Amino acid sequence: MYVAGFIIPVPAENRVRYQGWAEKSASLMKELGCLEVVEAWEDNVPDGQQTDFRRAVAAQPDEKIVFSWQIWPDKATVGAAEATMRDDPRFDVPDNIPFDRKRLIFGSFDPLFTMGRD
Repeated sequence: MYVAGFIIPVPAENRVRYQGWAEKSASLMKELGCLEVVEAWEDNVPDGQQTDFRRAVAAQPDEKIVFSWQIWPDKATVGAAEATMRDDPRFDVPDNIPFDRKRLIFGSFDPLFTMGRD
């Protein structure tokens, strides 16, 4: 298992547009071998004393935080998917993407521990 994670500031008014974009993206990720995608909309994201999700992405007052992750079989599958995405026009970023992609935070992780998965 290999995990790709994202923190994304999304204007609250773009929730429906974001959800549509996320569903389309998840379908494409599945074609490339992604096992699971979770897109979670901010419900309780408190301000921290030193840092927090909102400050990490320079969220504006009218933006909500999306916490998202993808589960992949392994790092090699992600690497192959990324290579495909570079050449497949379906992965070109549209001009009307429903968030500011310059402030998105992304990282990939090798799990240390999981609970609830076989």
